[in-house]
Amino acid sequence: MRAELSAREGRPVRWAARLPPVGHDVLTYPDAGQAPVPQPDGPADGEQLVELRPAEMGTVRRYVQVGERLRVRPADGLAERVRGAAFDRSGNRWSLFLTGEQIESVAYALYLHSVGGSVAEANRFARTCGLVFRAGRETGVLQLEHLS
Repeated sequence: MRAELSAREGRPVRWAARLPPVGHDVLTYPDAGQAPVPQPDGPADGEQLVELRPAEMGTVRRYVQVGERLRVRPADGLAERVRGAAFDRSGNRWSLFLTGEQIESVAYALYLHSVGGSVAEANRFARTCGLVFRAGRETGVLQLEHLS
């Protein structure tokens, strides 16, 4: 494999790694931004209000921006909800109406951020929304945990 990579790169390749899907996503993750879309007046059936701090919203925006390049893509409609989020200056929070699947995508975005950055955003989201991605203690496999 290294000889093949060396030939392709035109230089000696001293080591190579085969990444699992999560490893690919962690390396692909850092990017950001898009144009806003109007926010609906209230939650539709199956949606709930989620409030994010500016740092958390920045992380989710980055996740949506690079979503097409990731193995675990954002839930359908999350990009539109992120672009249409409303900011409340007095509470310093972004407000979004999200489905359960979209909330899980936000938890995954915060997990990706925690691997290479701060875990504070994922911890706060876990406390407020009750969802967190963690590697299983016995298997090491990434899984979504519902906290009570």
